[in-house]
Amino acid sequence: MSPTDQNDDGHDSNLPDLGDAIDIVTFSQILEMDDSEDDREFSKSIVFGFFEQAEETFEKMDTALETQNLDELYRLGHFLKGSSATLGLTKVKDSCEKIQRYGKKENLDGTPETDEALCLSRITDTLKTVKAEYADVETTLKNFFSSA
Repeated sequence: MSPTDQNDDGHDSNLPDLGDAIDIVTFSQILEMDDSEDDREFSKSIVFGFFEQAEETFEKMDTALETQNLDELYRLGHFLKGSSATLGLTKVKDSCEKIQRYGKKENLDGTPETDEALCLSRITDTLKTVKAEYADVETTLKNFFSSA
């Protein structure tokens, strides 16, 4: 990629606008691992692998929520936060961090929250939000890779 194809923040200016749910700088770093812009097999495999991982994790979160297992919700939130951050999926990452905190019986500022029912209620709401955020980025990225 020539220097004229990069913006001031270092990402490829030839990329389409992927919206505010995807950090373009982080996502560009994944794309740089491809052999060429014409062959996006490597980045596509990472992203589509994440889709499978996210779907499985959401199912596990639903089960953990049904059984009111805050420790498992903490663990799953932490897990999905990391993998979504790697791809630059900022909204998904932020919501997973909330689930992680609530599962750890904390408020968003890190202070302890002893009301487990409140934590479970917050996770229920946040899980709905993160699933919608995930659906948005999944559509955006599938469209990106189908046009690449």
